[in-house]
Amino acid sequence: MAGTEVLGRRALNRALLARQMLLERRDLPVAEAVEWLVGMQAQVPTSPYVGLWSRLEPFARDDLSRLLLERRTVRGSLMRTTLHLVTADDFMRLRPSLQVVLERAFSGNQFSKGIAAELGELLAAGRELLEKEPRTTHALGRVLAERWPDHDPTSLAYAVRYLVPMVQLPPRGLWGVSRQATWTTAEAWLGREVPAEPEPDALETLVLRYLAAFGPASVKDVQTWSWLTRLRAVVERLRPRLRSFVDEAGVELFDLPDAPRPDPATPAPPRFLPEYDNLLLSHADRSRVIADGHRELVFTKGALLVDGFVRGTWRLDRPSRPGRGREATTLVVEPFAELSGRDRAEVAAEGERLLAFAAGDAAARDLRFAPAG
Repeated sequence: MAGTEVLGRRALNRALLARQMLLERRDLPVAEAVEWLVGMQAQVPTSPYVGLWSRLEPFARDDLSRLLLERRTVRGSLMRTTLHLVTADDFMRLRPSLQVVLERAFSGNQFSKGIAAELGELLAAGRELLEKEPRTTHALGRVLAERWPDHDPTSLAYAVRYLVPMVQLPPRGLWGVSRQATWTTAEAWLGREVPAEPEPDALETLVLRYLAAFGPASVKDVQTWSWLTRLRAVVERLRPRLRSFVDEAGVELFDLPDAPRPDPATPAPPRFLPEYDNLLLSHADRSRVIADGHRELVFTKGALLVDGFVRGTWRLDRPSRPGRGREATTLVVEPFAELSGRDRAEVAAEGERLLAFAAGDAAARDLRFAPAG
């Protein structure tokens, strides 16, 4: 690939931030933003709210809660078999292509042992039970075990969870509401059938959407994001429509010709990202946004971006006193290394805005920097 333009780490970082709406917030309808991002990882119910707040201006918590209650967005298993928040339309578009990912994941785990011979009958029974009455995973397994007493109830329920297109129902996923995860089929909740097979050009469309939101990227990056395999052939079919680059290690990267690739020196303001934000999980080589040695440190915490890269973690402490409720909320910022005076001031200012968003009803709010390291 002699003569191919090389994109360094900062160039890739700024391109990613621009597409993720993290260089500057965008004024977009929430559903449009969620579709642009090709969904938002959502196993922590509040994560999409913080993720959207970091990307949109204006954004209020009710903007997303309303979409969930109106069934315009849903939470279901998609990329990497993980719970994602997507629009209802995108669930219908994406699930058929990703069904093979869920099937492969199910066949490779302990839940599949011993039930293959009865799988069709089991899935039909699970679908019927969920459409009759939404249920928790535990409740679904308990009822299925009455019919298949020789099988583990959890395995029975997870067979249905993996293989039947399902969604979690509100109030789970609404800000400030704590409820058990209750499931029904996507068809029952949305009133339309999930296609059994993807459209003929579905994989090409999926790759193009990924590149728009996460590019420039390698074939391995797309596969890491989706857990789909054998995408090299798909990208090769798209090659005439794409631009080709290489990273500093010589790995070929693909991109949309007119996608933003800002100057690597473009300023990047501090941003607070939620747990499991897709920005951190959607590339095989994540050094464009986080150092390898820091990846484990943000696995279950929010990530702090400074100058576009993960430079620390954060959490909200909400202590309660018996009989008196929550009286204060503290944003604790834990930098990996000492921040400059300017960076610390900018992080503090953004943190105060996060506190106002996430804990505006707290009796008191505070921001504290933990010792670096």
